[in-house]
Amino acid sequence: MKTLVRNYDSLFNEIFNTPAITPSANISESENGFEIELAIPGFSKDEFKIEVQDRLLTISSKKESATEEKKYLRKEFTSISFQRSFRLPKTVDSENITAQYDNGILVLTLPKLEEAKPKEPRLIAIQ
Repeated sequence: MKTLVRNYDSLFNEIFNTPAITPSANISESENGFEIELAIPGFSKDEFKIEVQDRLLTISSKKESATEEKKYLRKEFTSISFQRSFRLPKTVDSENITAQYDNGILVLTLPKLEEAKPKEPRLIAIQ
């Protein structure tokens, strides 16, 4: 079934000349939060749209190629778009998510809420 979907997407993209990509992601967790790394080369940081709504983090972009009057024998530069979404756990502080883009890697830092972070054991004195 996966092969059929891939072939259909390929055909659709060839017909409409707007290839969609699915960026690969690495997700890690620490005591203080989560980090999502997306491999998205060929974009500038101004071309990304990152939004959070109802604990759904969505990263998207649509890159248009410039139209020219030039006639090509073969043209492989086209517009490229993508959208990738992640359901956030309730422990993420969605108000303080940050993003950096460097060398084709988009890094999103998702801090945990204070109450979700591990706490030091508390000693209780006997009275």
